[in-house]
Formats: sequence, C-alpha cells, structure tokens
Amino acid sequence: MKERDMVHGWLKEADIEPNGSRPWDIQIHNEKLYQRVLAQGSLGFGEAYMDGWWDAEKLDELLSKLLSSGIDKKVMNWRTALYAAKAVVVNLGSRGRAFDIGEHHYDTGNELYKRMLDPRMTYTCGYWNGGAQTLEEAQEAKLDLICKKLRLEPGMRLLDIGGGWGSLTIFAAERYGVEAVNVTVSKEQLALGQQKAEERGVADKVEMRYQDYRAVDDGPYDRIASVGMFEHVGYKNYRDFMEVAYRLLKEEGLFLLHTIGGNKSVKTTDRWIGTYIFPNSMLPSVAQIGAAMEHLFVMEDWHNFGPNYDTTLMEWYKNFHAAWPELEKTGKYDERFMRMWDFYLMSSAASFRVRNIQLWQVLLSKGRIPGGLTRIS
Repeated sequence: MKERDMVHGWLKEADIEPNGSRPWDIQIHNEKLYQRVLAQGSLGFGEAYMDGWWDAEKLDELLSKLLSSGIDKKVMNWRTALYAAKAVVVNLGSRGRAFDIGEHHYDTGNELYKRMLDPRMTYTCGYWNGGAQTLEEAQEAKLDLICKKLRLEPGMRLLDIGGGWGSLTIFAAERYGVEAVNVTVSKEQLALGQQKAEERGVADKVEMRYQDYRAVDDGPYDRIASVGMFEHVGYKNYRDFMEVAYRLLKEEGLFLLHTIGGNKSVKTTDRWIGTYIFPNSMLPSVAQIGAAMEHLFVMEDWHNFGPNYDTTLMEWYKNFHAAWPELEKTGKYDERFMRMWDFYLMSSAASFRVRNIQLWQVLLSKGRIPGGLTRIS
C-alpha cells in the first residue's frame, strides 16, 4: 500500500517502529490510519487516537519524536490550508465569539479541573526554576513571581484579564493586600472563583466578573496582568487588546503579559487543537506581540521559561489519570473524552519539550519609570 509505505518511511525517520517494542513505538490497530492521516493531517491523527485506532505506551515520547522529525509539516494538505484561510477571512477573536472558549473548554466542568489542577486551580504554567518540588509549590511560586514583577503593594488596584478561577487575584489579595478585579468568559469559573474568594476570606477585596476584556471601562488600574488568556485573542485583535490595557493602566503602572508563544507568526492554530480543545485560538509570535505594543508600551523585561510547561503538563496528566475512575463515575466523561484529554496534554507537553512553543512573561510599562526596572526571576 502506497500510503502505508509513505507513513512508515516518515516514522522510520523519526526513530519510530510501527508495532515495535519500545515505549515510544506506535501500536497500530486499524490499517485505515494511513489514509486518514494523509487525508486529514493532524486532525485525522488526533481523532484516530480518540477512536482507538492507535496507541503508544509513552504517548509523550512518541509525539516528541514525531514533532522533532517535522512529520507534521509533511502531512499538510488542502484541508489544512482551507482551515488556515478561514482565520484570515474571519475574525476568530471578535466580540461575538468572545465567550465561545468559555463554553467549549472552561465550562467542561469544575469537577475535571478541581482534580487535575493545584488547590488554587491555576490553569497555566507553574514555575519550577526556583526549586519547587510539587505542582502546588510551582504554581504558588509562579503567582508570587508575577506579584513581585508587578511590584504590588497594599492598596493597589489590580486587573486580571482572563483570570480564570481567580488564582492570581485571590493570591494577590491574600499576600499583597491589593484590591483585585478578575475578568473571565466562563460561567463555571466565575461561580467557583467567587466561592474560593469567600472561603479564603478575601471576597471584599476580589471582584469576579463574567465579561469580555473589551467591555472593562472602570480604569485606571495601578497594575494589570493577563495570564494564559492572550492565546485566545486572535492576531486581528492583538492591537485592540494592547490598546485596552494601555487605556486602563495608570501612567506609572505596570502590565504583565503571560502567554504561550510560537517561534513564527501564524494566523491560525493546529486543526485538532482548534476543533477539540481551544476554538478560535492561536499562539502569538515575538513579532506579533512587538507590533501590537509598538508606540504604546516600553518592554521592561521578556522572560522565557517554556520548559517549565512540560513539567506542569506531566503533573496535570498524572492528576487526571489518578482521578479518572472518579471522573468516569460522574457520567460526564467517557473513554473517548479521556483519550482526547490524553492527546491534548501529551501533545502540548511534547511541543514544549522539543521547543516548538514557548512560555513568555512580558513586563510592560508606559515608559514613566526613570532608570527602568531590575529583573526579577
């Protein structure tokens, strides 16, 4: 079979043996896999895993080898090109689509995220470089790192754009005595975030809002943060996002942007990720972020700790599987969902491991800080 020989050749280049004995070797259960991959690219490959057409003992290692070999570029096809063209024509991050990601991904259920994440439910990269030994320690270290970079002081007013369940705003209110506003597009996050603020005794200091970032109109704020939300903005809206942050920030204020980033400028995302995990999403590049902030902000610091995300994702994967028997009993999640989530977590870990994608913290000011700032990391 021509398709079979072609795919086997690519796998051999990646040091992967079909039905081999090594942990990263792919185990093929359905011979139609070859045609599906060649016809649908990454979408077909991911869906085939969800359908049980193939397996691997160490899924993260298999995917790392595939990405390192560049096999994803070899299976580009007209459907992938059409998917990319849609992002050029349609504004995937428009106001009308702003709440899609909340409904599709974050409203999947708090039961899932409670079991997968740390106690504060921080759904972004942990900071392991400071010696953290557990996921909880790594996430608290990351939250504290953000607060220190922002030079938070008691009484300051902090806006967190896309703050999820409120991990940063609650932490900042507890540890640094600030007044904080948390904006989210997920009703599930809003409800649980309010509950967590009450449980931690900072409900009077933290305001949770179900709101698109473009609708925030009660500035100025002393400090602004956006942690893991910029990936959902879309390249057509990067400038608008920066202008909103600039408008809401005090003249002497600081803005910290924490985002996953890509090594090149793109206008769409991987088809499988866009279909099953993060609709309307895409990863910004250095050039795109730079262009968006030009004539607005001064870049005070740009910190990359992308390899920390590999460790974080592997911890989430362990937590997810430890909790799977309990999650399955809820009736909300079936085996296909489990395989989908496995593929999501492991493909993400692999992408960070091979340095295809990065994790950046960019500290910005309006240029009103004489002498600049000393780097904190």
